[in-house]
Amino acid sequence: MAATNTDPTTSPEHDPGAGAQPTPEPGWRRARLAPSLAEVHRSVDVNGATWFRKMVAFAGPGYLVAVGYMDPGNWATDLAGGSRFGYTLLSVILLSNLMAVLLQGLASKLGIVTGRDLAQACRDHYAPPVAFGLWVLCEIAIAACDLAEVIGTAIALNLLFGITLPVGIAITAVDVLIVLYLQNKGFRMLEALVIALIAVVGGCFLFELFISKPDMGAVARGFIPTAQLFTNPEMLYIAIGILGATVMPHNLYLHSSIVQTRKYEETAEGKREAVRFAFLDSTIALSFALFINAAILIVAAATFHTSGNTEVAEIQDAYQLLTPLLGVAGASAVFALALLASGQNSTLTGTLAGQIVMEGFLNLRIRPWLRRLITRAIAIVPAAIVAVLYGESGTAKLLIFSQVILSLQLSFAVFPLVRFTSDREKMGEFVNSIGLRVAAYVVAGVIATLNIWLLFQTIRGWIA
Repeated sequence: MAATNTDPTTSPEHDPGAGAQPTPEPGWRRARLAPSLAEVHRSVDVNGATWFRKMVAFAGPGYLVAVGYMDPGNWATDLAGGSRFGYTLLSVILLSNLMAVLLQGLASKLGIVTGRDLAQACRDHYAPPVAFGLWVLCEIAIAACDLAEVIGTAIALNLLFGITLPVGIAITAVDVLIVLYLQNKGFRMLEALVIALIAVVGGCFLFELFISKPDMGAVARGFIPTAQLFTNPEMLYIAIGILGATVMPHNLYLHSSIVQTRKYEETAEGKREAVRFAFLDSTIALSFALFINAAILIVAAATFHTSGNTEVAEIQDAYQLLTPLLGVAGASAVFALALLASGQNSTLTGTLAGQIVMEGFLNLRIRPWLRRLITRAIAIVPAAIVAVLYGESGTAKLLIFSQVILSLQLSFAVFPLVRFTSDREKMGEFVNSIGLRVAAYVVAGVIATLNIWLLFQTIRGWIA
């Protein structure tokens, strides 16, 4: 017997060209009009004879998401935090990562259960003016994120090959073509490249940790939160920058979309299995991100803070000082190589997130190459302008400021995500439990409170 097509996005009444008006599903203001990332939607087979084979088949989206948690913006905030405050801010990295695990789990569940990415869910739930405002805020966040990624990659090219910043930024634009090429070869090819680059970054920092010889007792104590976080405005500013660099708004949109590349069964049991494997995938991947972020801060603390170089915040300064301070040839080159792999990885996934956000909020139907060109231009033009105006000087402050902007935008993605996944009418039996709902709203509240505190401190500093 032929299987019945139960996906409303592929039925005739949901084809905008078919002439019929789509009927909204229960709990939504508007109906789904198209699948997320239609060109790769449900393109990866997840059937496997064993649990391990299924886990491997579902693995991939979590690593694309984890890339955003170890991008050059993290490097700037982690370097500043480690050099200035030693190991103290390791607790912020750990707490931010735990928040990320929770929020990314909710994002993947939203995509699997509802068949909508977060951008589509916002469009289908809120009134058009509200949805449009959320889209604008998200584009600002993506531009801020891309500022860090593009400048970070350009700095790495400059350090390794002497390429100027503007030329380096132009080179990063080639990732549009890379994404298109790899998606034409299959989504798994894109995932394989991303995982390979993550392995390069991880290997580089294993080397840096080994040669920097950190105080392991101080490292362990650094994972325990301290009251200084709230009494020291400078530490709070860096801490919120780390939060913004770790939990990124565009990653929530990205994850809710790319989990739908898996061809799981459109049944309650099939979705339940997909939710479990997606959570496992993202948790393992984010553990790698936690290691890399902590390693950057630990290397900065062990190398710069302990030697009295407490003002090292620029990536270029870190590059120049690593080899002479550690006394190991190649330490600086390995650092720059990791930065290049991290930056290129982040621009790849950032391009994909830009496409998802624009498609989801605006329901644009244009050719993939043109769509990516538009979304890339929105993000890369501000980065190029900043790089030309500021050059190498002040890039660290710009990178840290971009992460603070991300943190300020984060609540506008987190609260809708928690609200949607806590709505029984939308999620059915997959609705958040009371405990999960409380935890999610506590995380959302902490993020919002920290952002308000940051604004208060910033305004007070301007007035003074």
